[in-house]
Amino acid sequence: MADATRAARAADAPGAAPRTAPSGSGRALSEVYDTALLDLDGVVYAGGEAIAHAVDSLRAARDGGMRLAYVTNNAARTPETVAEHLTRLGVPADPSEVVTSAQAVARLIAGQVPAGARGLGAGGEGLRVALRERGLSPVDSADDDPAAGGQGYGGPELPWGVLAEASIAVNRGVPWFASNTDLTIPSGRGIAPGNGAAVEVVRIATGHTKDPRVAGKPLPPMHRETILRTGAVRPLVVGDRLDTDIEGAHAGGVDSLLVLTGVTDAARLLAAAPEHRPTFVAADLRGLLAPQPEVVADGDGFRCGGWRAAAGDGGALMLDGGGDALDGLRALCAAAWTAAGTGGGRVSAERALGVLDL
Repeated sequence: MADATRAARAADAPGAAPRTAPSGSGRALSEVYDTALLDLDGVVYAGGEAIAHAVDSLRAARDGGMRLAYVTNNAARTPETVAEHLTRLGVPADPSEVVTSAQAVARLIAGQVPAGARGLGAGGEGLRVALRERGLSPVDSADDDPAAGGQGYGGPELPWGVLAEASIAVNRGVPWFASNTDLTIPSGRGIAPGNGAAVEVVRIATGHTKDPRVAGKPLPPMHRETILRTGAVRPLVVGDRLDTDIEGAHAGGVDSLLVLTGVTDAARLLAAAPEHRPTFVAADLRGLLAPQPEVVADGDGFRCGGWRAAAGDGGALMLDGGGDALDGLRALCAAAWTAAGTGGGRVSAERALGVLDL
């Protein structure tokens, strides 16, 4: 294992000091890691269309020997549907390379109920297919005597009655499971309610006294599902969200690459709490194909490429130099994360980020 990888994993180990800078790698990440565990929305595509450089970068990574797995908290679509979408975009994908939170929650339910039991499928077709895959029988009504209730994202056309059936079942004492609790989901027209919003509807209807067992990112059941299905030995989580993708990698003890093509901007990255700090940072998926520059201490600051960053009095970040803007951001991360230590929060970075035009 590369020294950079070993050091990065040590930094993420339980009880270790919090990460204080993005890691460097002398080789392309696609050569260091055997499998990329890729989020979809905001990483591979946005609004159904491929993100710039995504298709060519994924093809090159695959041609170089890296395996690709597509990991999504969206439980509505089946792996077959996701694979067809990716193939249309120009990234040939097999359904076996797609891992969904519906599959993770179905395995969680199957481990808690008798074989062949009925499971209330409060969601879309992806959830129902996943329940069948685990030998369970999906039902639609609380009156069908389900042994468990599974709730997953059902898309914008999800009938209100589906939430009513879930609420009735949970109120009757049926064990409650959720694929994920993301409150929002990106769409081609903007941000829309996610499965977490639907979970809150059921929570309200049950008197705020119950919580579902959750499977999706950033929780361990999703990471376990991904590793079981891919057989990855040296996985790299690739995502755009700090609170699902990067936190999930942190919880699973594996390395991560944050790409800035989705919801996380530079300011949020600088303010990241320890569990939200990625191993590597890149502008887009081309980051898989290139070495990652090292961030080095330089007196009371940090240097990366042609940039030097430091935290001044009052927490204001200062940046000097020139070159690749991403190198400047990496240096700023080191200054901000070191100053924050085990904490996190907003830092005064407007002037420094203005220099980078990010």
